[in-house]
This record gives sequence, structure tokens and C-alpha cells, in this order.
Amino acid sequence: MAAKSKSGTESNGPLFHLAFPVVDLDATRVFYRDVLGCGEGRSAETWVDFDFYGHQISAHLRPSEAQMAKTNPVDGDDVPVRHFGLILHWDEWHSFENRLRSKGVRFLIEPHIRFKGEVGEQATMFFLDPSGNAIEIKSFKDLGQVFAVKEC
Repeated sequence: MAAKSKSGTESNGPLFHLAFPVVDLDATRVFYRDVLGCGEGRSAETWVDFDFYGHQISAHLRPSEAQMAKTNPVDGDDVPVRHFGLILHWDEWHSFENRLRSKGVRFLIEPHIRFKGEVGEQATMFFLDPSGNAIEIKSFKDLGQVFAVKEC
């Protein structure tokens, strides 16, 4: 039986689940619901589930664990090691960028093309949620490049 998300995304395959710490559930709700457009699922006093484009993410109130991740250099950027996100279709990625800009989201790493002209060329952008969790939204013109390996 296919799982269907509130966003209308349907999946016959496995769904991804991620739980992460947050500082403030109200600010988290506003960000994920109103800025990112995620539907809200079940919740309790210390957690809330979101429909993250067909996948379930769970924000758990745990201020002591919410902190900015360390970074590693990737193609000239300091990429947060601990991050999660989405791979969107090319046109959706550009629309998502426009949505974030219209909502006043500050980018940790500005939207740009990474690995230009190389295997795995991709559009990418990074930003933080209100608790400092890093989110990457990326896209490949050729989705067949998602797991491509660079020949040595």
C-alpha cells in the first residue's frame, strides 16, 4: 500500500525519517510550516512531526543538543557536516530558492552551482532553521548524477 503525504506526495518505496533537536517548538512550527511549506503531523508537548516533502521529520525539544555543526571544506564552501535536506527537480529548486528569498531566509551558503562541468554538478544552497540545524536543498540537471562517481 502506498503512503501518501499531506503534500500529496505518494511513495511505494521506503520513507525517510529523521529526528533532530530544537530549541523552541513554536519557532520551529512557524519555520517548517510557513517558510518551508511542510504539513504538520502528530505532536506532543516536547515534539512535532512534519511532512518534509513526503518524508517524516520529527523536531524534539532538546535545547542542550541543538548547536551549529562543525564544517568541512567542499568545493570552496564550509559545508556543515551535520545537515539534512532535499534533492528537488531543477525547476523546483529555483522556485524553492525564490520562496526562501521572499520569506527573508538568510543563506549560510548562497544558492550556486557546485562542481560546475564535473561529474555530480549540482545546484545547492544551505540555510539554518531557528535552532541552528543546517538544511541543504540541492538539484541535479541529470538525476542520474546523484550517485555518480568521479573517475580517477
